[in-house]
Amino acid sequence: MRKSNRAAAGAAAWQAVQHNARPGAPGLGERAAALPRMMMSRLRGRYEGLTVTRLLVFVLGLVYVASPIDLVPELFVPVLGLADDVGVAVWLATSLMGESERYLEWERRDEYVQGHVVG
Repeated sequence: MRKSNRAAAGAAAWQAVQHNARPGAPGLGERAAALPRMMMSRLRGRYEGLTVTRLLVFVLGLVYVASPIDLVPELFVPVLGLADDVGVAVWLATSLMGESERYLEWERRDEYVQGHVVG
């Protein structure tokens, strides 16, 4: 993907994430910061809310957005070539932010349970 297309995809993803924010929900920074913890919890087998299949789809989406090779090349079909990149970037950003929000809810419940079991 060309640099200008990555910028357009990133801007569209940012707008989608900002637009989908709910009042009272964790902020974008909190959800983004939770992503590495979510991945580690999943890889360690603690957090089962993120399936292996979904994790692999996220990785494939990230590889697709970062890859210079496109399914629909901009050279042949300029509008569709950009649209597929933007679509994948928006889907990936909104999906990861939604998944991290669910993880934060799970993390709070888990800490509450652990606090009552240990405390």
